[in-house]
Amino acid sequence: MTFLNRYKEIDRLNKALTGSDPKLIVIYGRRRCGKSTLIRQVLKPGDVYFLAQQTDPVLQRARLADAISAIIPGFEKVSYPDWESLFINLRNASRNMFTLCLDEFPWLVKSDPALPGVLQQICDEAGQRKFHIILCGSSQQMMQGLVLDSTAPLYGRAHEMMKITPLEAGWIQDALQCSPEQAVTEYAVWGGVPRYWELRKEEDSTETAIKNIILDRHGVLHEEPMRLFLDDMRESVQAFSLLSLIGTGSCRLSEIAARLGKPASQLSRPLDNLIRLGYIRREIPYGEKEKNSKKSLYKIADPFMRFYFAFVVPDISRLEMNLTEQVFDQIKGRLAGFVSEEWENLCRKSIPLQPVSGISFNLARRYWGHGINGQPVEVDMVAESSDKQTLLIGECKWSDQINVRETMNELNKKIALLPFAQNKTLIPALFLKKKSDLPGITLFTPEDIITRLKI
Repeated sequence: MTFLNRYKEIDRLNKALTGSDPKLIVIYGRRRCGKSTLIRQVLKPGDVYFLAQQTDPVLQRARLADAISAIIPGFEKVSYPDWESLFINLRNASRNMFTLCLDEFPWLVKSDPALPGVLQQICDEAGQRKFHIILCGSSQQMMQGLVLDSTAPLYGRAHEMMKITPLEAGWIQDALQCSPEQAVTEYAVWGGVPRYWELRKEEDSTETAIKNIILDRHGVLHEEPMRLFLDDMRESVQAFSLLSLIGTGSCRLSEIAARLGKPASQLSRPLDNLIRLGYIRREIPYGEKEKNSKKSLYKIADPFMRFYFAFVVPDISRLEMNLTEQVFDQIKGRLAGFVSEEWENLCRKSIPLQPVSGISFNLARRYWGHGINGQPVEVDMVAESSDKQTLLIGECKWSDQINVRETMNELNKKIALLPFAQNKTLIPALFLKKKSDLPGITLFTPEDIITRLKI
């Protein structure tokens, strides 16, 4: 598949690797997001790329020495009893500036915790070396601990630190060569991980891809969440339990705690950790302050993980019995509703990215609460303009059959009840699956949203 986006990352890496001063660059993020592919875009002839394996340090050093021998002949003929001897010899033998990339760096550290201290010494003697160092890894927690922790040997020594996150939905249309409408559906299932898109592209349809890649017990992604958790945390059972509950509708802290039989206070740290790693998000209504809101809802942030915990985990026993078709038949009836929720997320995410009617807006949120009549009221989207004078208030619908005039009338009725909408300029907006010829409305379709999300 064609390499997509990452233009800013490539530009920063090229700038960092230009010049005679040796740099330390750290690249991390969840597996399959294209970190190694990104690195290969900036490496040049004469650079060294080394992919670590989970083997003994003696074998790792021998393999690395062999890779280095491609640019320093004879480097592999020396026996290196430790990492310090290897890097000292590399420093002394280097004549021209090159880049050394250590991919899956956490595997090297796991087998020999002394390695970061050796690299600290090499970095502190930067004037004596003629090579840049790129450290790359999929274990987000370990990579952060090796570089961001103030007690870590490499703390404060990186010239660039890049967290590579999944791609935005705007790029999946290019990857799969599909319509904007289909792109929304595909993104709701696969999320923004490029490798998942490659796997999907090998199948004839969304249905066969879901069956063969996710549902089938031999599918490549059938156990993907557990692999991700093992990368990112010491203990994965609690994370799996939390996402299982959230994925099946337990979104309030009190509800999650009750289902687990634990005090809510014990869940704050693991939930915060999952938020930091990008697996879940905390949602609060528009107008509430994040620090002290008591209306928090926890949602799975990553679309693929949301699909997995909504549809795979509840039926894992049937899937183990190879009842894939039976499980998919149930998914098929719920898929439109599932995509609808992701459509809302994409619409909200798109609003701050480009002006609407010439006005720039801040982050959009859902609102649920009471109207000025004391009755419950809910709208899919509220966004305040940067100058705080205008509100964009919208409803998101994912259906082929929508009475646009009736939907707009319902939205205007809700707007009239919103307590924060008084004395503001208002822009009512509809986010619909299909275009409408109804004049005088602000309307967004999948084509509009996918285009806005191509960042």
